Amino acid sequence: MIAFLKGNFVNKTPANVIVEVQGVGYDVQISLNTFSAISQLDHGLLYTHLQITENAHTLFGFATVNEKLLFLQLISVSGVGASTARMMLSGMRPEEIVKAIVQSN
Repeated sequence: MIAFLKGNFVNKTPANVIVEVQGVGYDVQISLNTFSAISQLDHGLLYTHLQITENAHTLFGFATVNEKLLFLQLISVSGVGASTARMMLSGMRPEEIVKAIVQSN
């Protein structure tokens, strides 16, 4: 498992970032929360989750450990996939999602 990537942010969009680590470029899917956190940075660290399916190997990146942990909890719910979890994290801050779940909203 790839726990984190630390390197240069070569290209950033609201949906993904290419992180260059010792000459290798990693295409990492991110949420809008993570994009906001790294948008002004040229380099840094992203906590990651590698999802392996029969069709692809997809690397998801998070600015904080808490965002990564919430993502992992969300994808463990039946019917919630990685894309849905990423969209949820793009629409709300992690603490807002937790509050909504606790309040059954």
